[in-house]
Amino acid sequence: MSAPLDNEPFVYTARAHSKVNIHLGVEEPREDGFHELASVFQSLELHDTVTLTDLGNPEVDKPRIQGLKVTGPHAQGVPEDYTNLAWTAVNRIMQYLYTTHGPKALPEVALEIHKAIPTAGGMAGGSADAAAALRLAERCYGGYYGIDSVGEPILDALGAALGSDVPFTLLGGTALGTGRGEQLTPMMARGTYHWALIASDRGLSTPQVFHKLDEMREKGRGGAPHMDTAAVSQALISGDPHRVAQHLHNDLQPAALSLRPDLRKTLEAGVAAGALAGIVSGSGPTCAFLCAGAEEAREVVSQVTVEIPGTKGVATHGPASGAVVL
Repeated sequence: MSAPLDNEPFVYTARAHSKVNIHLGVEEPREDGFHELASVFQSLELHDTVTLTDLGNPEVDKPRIQGLKVTGPHAQGVPEDYTNLAWTAVNRIMQYLYTTHGPKALPEVALEIHKAIPTAGGMAGGSADAAAALRLAERCYGGYYGIDSVGEPILDALGAALGSDVPFTLLGGTALGTGRGEQLTPMMARGTYHWALIASDRGLSTPQVFHKLDEMREKGRGGAPHMDTAAVSQALISGDPHRVAQHLHNDLQPAALSLRPDLRKTLEAGVAAGALAGIVSGSGPTCAFLCAGAEEAREVVSQVTVEIPGTKGVATHGPASGAVVL
């Protein structure tokens, strides 16, 4: 691998795939404030596109990121500065290489994210962008250091430090996530699963949803933790979406519905439109409907978005890959 020549911008592009939680079990809060999770993730073909441009003229003391531009149907509200996880991810790769391989003349870079994944929708869009940015920065800066890869264990560790969903969005496929969701075990999933995703025009705060679940459980509501994933695992091995639909579960759903009662109508409308089953994805407010096929998924999107004001929908399928440089 070689670095671009001075004054010759070079563009690297990666896909940042979204995810759906087929199963999400949430324990009581740990001493550190986090919740132990048992999450069955599946990556979806729906993705953001992240671009990193090497602007050339490498210098040791030059600022690393010149700017970040966000475009696309879900760009509104996405930060275009250092508070964006993708920006942080690029810096983390640079810092790791500096620490392990020594100072090096590196270029300024620019980032662009085309947002197709709904924001604040429980689909790990921000985490997926960070995962893609890790791979892009590894490819770009690695060229200057003459290395092809920092290694998946290092990327996983850097990703976990950025957020609990980042390691899975690096990996992709179907996996069981434990701990905070960052400890991953790949799962067998035969076949293709078709999903209708219905996004809301109002987001939900993930910390707020977890807090609401804790509050409900203290009052004897919200349900006991569902940490056993054996049944959904067997259903995925069968490759039968009808079987998988019977085991969709999300411990956060009661809390999300308490904060957003209107989501009940979305879930009801999706099933009435022909979905096998519906679930609030992660902390919401996106609702994910498992369907028998691609045509059925498109029909659910069409009917629900007409019936429920303030919603947008997309039909997609999984499992897909993790973050991948094109």
